[in-house]
Amino acid sequence: MNLKRFKKLSGDASFRQFFRTNNSILVLSRIQKQSNLLNYDAVNKILAKSKILAPNLISQNYKKNFIEIDDFGNKNMLDKIQSSKNKLNEYKKILKILNKIQKIKNFRTQNFLKKSFNLPIYSKTKLLKETYLFLDWYLPSNNSIYQKEILRKNLKQIIDNLYLKLKIKKKVFVHRDFHVSNLMFYDKKIAIIDSQDAVLGNPAYDLASLIDDVRINTSNNLKSNILELYLKKVNLKNKSQFINDFEILSVLRNLKIIGIFTRLAKRDKKIKYLKLIPYAWKLIDKRIKNNPNLYDLKNFFKKYPKVRKK
Repeated sequence: MNLKRFKKLSGDASFRQFFRTNNSILVLSRIQKQSNLLNYDAVNKILAKSKILAPNLISQNYKKNFIEIDDFGNKNMLDKIQSSKNKLNEYKKILKILNKIQKIKNFRTQNFLKKSFNLPIYSKTKLLKETYLFLDWYLPSNNSIYQKEILRKNLKQIIDNLYLKLKIKKKVFVHRDFHVSNLMFYDKKIAIIDSQDAVLGNPAYDLASLIDDVRINTSNNLKSNILELYLKKVNLKNKSQFINDFEILSVLRNLKIIGIFTRLAKRDKKIKYLKLIPYAWKLIDKRIKNNPNLYDLKNFFKKYPKVRKK
C-alpha cells in the first residue's frame, strides 16, 4: 500500500503511525506488532461486546504491518473540556463510560488471526517494572545528583513498599491510559481509543489516569469533585481504602510518566513531552502530601531535592 497518498496524522508516544483515508484510519506498526495491532483489535472487540464505542476493524494486513479501523474524527474530550464552561459536566459523561468499562465481565475474545485472547492481569511485576522507568531513564539523565546507584537502590525499595500498601484486591478492566486525549467525542458520544495495553487491575488506576492527567491542568477543586462523583456512583464500602490506592497509583503512574517522557526525549528524540514533566511533579506533590503510606517517598524527595531537575 502506498501510504503517501493518505494524510499522515500526528503520532503519539508509541511506535505506531496513523494515516487517514477517506473514511478510515490506517494504523501502521512495524515494532510491537502484537500489542499495537493484534491486541488492539482484541481489546476493541471486548469493549464493543459491552456496547462501548471503540474502533471497529475494517481490514487488516498483518504481514504488511497495518490494520484499518474506524475514524472517529479529530475532536477528543480534551478539546471538549477545554472549550466547555461546565467542565465537571463533561467529566460526568466520562465517568459513566469508566463505570461501564469497570462492569465488563467477559474478558475473552479472538483477534483477527483467530487466536484466543484473554485480558492479562496487571501484575506486581508489570506495574513495578513500569515505575522503574523513572529509575532507569530519569535518574541517569539528571546531572545534578551524585551517588545515583545509592539513590536508585533507596528509591526502588520505597517504590516496592508502596505496592504492598495497596488495599483493593478486586480486579476490573483497566484501560491503563484512560485520559481525555484517548477519549474521542464522536457523533455526540464518547469513543475509547488506544486501548491495546488494557489489563485486569485495580479500579482506582484509570480514575487516577483521568483525574491526575499531565496533559490537562485542572484545578484541585475540580479534581476533588470528580473523585467525589465517582465515589458516589460506585457506592464503595470502604472509601478510605479506595482513596489510598488512588493516591498511590497516581504517584506510581506519574513517576512512570516522567520516566517515559525522559526516554522519549533521550532515545526517540521526541522532546515535546519534556514540557509536561513539571506538572507531573506537581501531581506527585499533591498526592504525597497527606497520605501516611506515601511519607517515605515524601521524605526521600525532601532529603534529596536535587532529584528533581530544575
